[in-house]
Amino acid sequence: MDIHRFDALVIGAGMAGATAAAHLAPTHRVALLEAEESAGFHATGRSAAIWILNYGNTDVRILTGASRSFFEDPPEGFGPLAHKRAILSLAPPDQMEAMEGMLRVGMGLTPIPLAEAKALVPAIRDGYAEAALIERDAFDIDVAALHQGFLRQVKAAGGALELRHRTGRVWREGGEWRAETSGGAVFAAPVVVNAAGAWGDEVARAAGLRPLGLQPKRRTACIVDPAPYTSTDWPLVGDVIHSWYARPEARSKLMVSPADETDSEPTDAQPDEYDVAVAVDRMQAGLDIDVQRVEHKWAGLRTFAPDRSLCIGEGEERGFFWMCGQGGYGIQTAPGAGRLIAALVRGAAPDADVAAAIKPVDPKRFAG
Repeated sequence: MDIHRFDALVIGAGMAGATAAAHLAPTHRVALLEAEESAGFHATGRSAAIWILNYGNTDVRILTGASRSFFEDPPEGFGPLAHKRAILSLAPPDQMEAMEGMLRVGMGLTPIPLAEAKALVPAIRDGYAEAALIERDAFDIDVAALHQGFLRQVKAAGGALELRHRTGRVWREGGEWRAETSGGAVFAAPVVVNAAGAWGDEVARAAGLRPLGLQPKRRTACIVDPAPYTSTDWPLVGDVIHSWYARPEARSKLMVSPADETDSEPTDAQPDEYDVAVAVDRMQAGLDIDVQRVEHKWAGLRTFAPDRSLCIGEGEERGFFWMCGQGGYGIQTAPGAGRLIAALVRGAAPDADVAAAIKPVDPKRFAG
């Protein structure tokens, strides 16, 4: 048997896998095993990410906050990653209670007059909202630059990106983990990191381990022309309960989503015409934009653990680590999550700013 030996195997080369591999690379020679012809083909390549502190469970907010400095001052080889973009949340009359709850638990949220909201987004329909909140301390993330930067770090450290190597059988033998990939190649290392996203539970089953109960959910988006409005400098705008949102895209266009979370099998997600129609309808209830046609549409999978917290750390079997369950938070938490998984693999004390996330993201919380 021709065995390719490394210090660590990372299964999946999307954002989670690339992040884990890059942070391990200074101390481990890493093999990134990717099933597709390109890294980040599924969730990462279809993500239009924005850094929002008031988003997700406590562990997500911890890792989001811990990632901020990386985005704002990235290391050499990444280029600019952060581009300022405020978040404007509109509260129709039936969402006022939800807005008050958001204010109680959120940080950096400021109520603003509706006139100010309309100055930011002139397309807001009169009478749609009763109140508005703004989170000014947010920014767009250049997903491709972040992902490629991490992959370059892996390669520069002597790691290998193995495309078209779908992981099949995974087993432990002689004190090391082995993964057989499509084509018959076998990779071996003392450590394996399961960063397979929607396929995370499938990798666990292939290793004879208990799955975590990960659930992929489809998210749909489309591109429309906001003419006669110029949306380039608009904030991301949506309602308080997150049933729709719209954000500037490609300078003069608008990306619209119904913020759907439709249960799915692990697959190459495709947009559903009904979800596209819902996105446009909900957006048009709040914004006075006459959509003549949908210029582009797509869908991706966001994969959640049962409690919607991330799964980062060693599982029930020694040397088998999880980097899964990122849901819709995988991009904005990537630098902090990368530092955390690398410390756990090395058996080192995590940095203080990520240490509080250890318990809520521990995959062993689902044991038994």
